[in-house]
Amino acid sequence: MPGMTSSVVKTLGEIKEIKTIDPCWGKPDIIAIADIPDQDALTQLVLSRIHGIEGVTQTDTHLVYRLKEARSK
Repeated sequence: MPGMTSSVVKTLGEIKEIKTIDPCWGKPDIIAIADIPDQDALTQLVLSRIHGIEGVTQTDTHLVYRLKEARSK
């Protein structure tokens, strides 16, 4: 929903499993990264919690199989 990004970001920030939240210009409006122990927890997070946030109309979930942090210069 237009105009809801700030509210959605605030609500996402209250979810302990979500580690980063990045509002974006264009599509998607927000990219959030969560640390989830298993597929059941992911299902619960996305379908029950994130989809229940007012202003969330769609999610697109991608699984990271290996996380490598960039080296700082």
